[in-house]
Amino acid sequence: MKNLPLLFCGIFFALAFSFTGLILTSNIQLGSLTQTTEMLVPSDADPSIMVMAEGEPLFPTKPVGLAQQGKEVYISMGCMYCHSQQVRRADFGADIDRGWGPRQTVARDYILQERVLLGTMRTGPDLVHVGGRPLNADWHHLHLYNPKITSGGVSTMPQYAFLYETRAIEGTASVHALQFEADSNYAPAAGYEVVPTDRAEALVEYLLSLQLNYSLPEAQISE
Repeated sequence: MKNLPLLFCGIFFALAFSFTGLILTSNIQLGSLTQTTEMLVPSDADPSIMVMAEGEPLFPTKPVGLAQQGKEVYISMGCMYCHSQQVRRADFGADIDRGWGPRQTVARDYILQERVLLGTMRTGPDLVHVGGRPLNADWHHLHLYNPKITSGGVSTMPQYAFLYETRAIEGTASVHALQFEADSNYAPAAGYEVVPTDRAEALVEYLLSLQLNYSLPEAQISE
């Protein structure tokens, strides 16, 4: 019992040291990050100090409106369990070569996100730049309705057909109806159409908003 104070002090300092190293140090390094212009320029007052370029747009930006609603659908559907949203630098993997993004992602890319969806595995491809790929809204809707339509029948992704409504065509077809190829085995019966629900529309809008199309001072897009 006489060594109890010494034991207590040892436990206290071990926890305090761990807290300082893991929490405070990370907060000092990352907590002060803010939006910035793509390039920094020398300050007029002191050319040795680099500052944001005046009048240039700030990055990263935050998804708003329907895209922000779509992020909630993305989370509720569990998309982050099979898809990541992070691009490794060139010498740490083939992410850039695969076209998953034009540069590595850095901490500043995520500062405006209330919930960061880095992901833990890649059963499917990384999606941090999926909106910058040559895939339009029609492709995404078909892919969500039945991934085998867009992947030659080999995708392991589950269907999200419950995000779509199959209904009889009354008068003329809806402009929002999914466009199937004439001989598609996945098309609805004659006289019917498949239309996206509000959740499907929001999810696709969110996917299209995911674009790593800007540089940061610490992560430039190579020309």
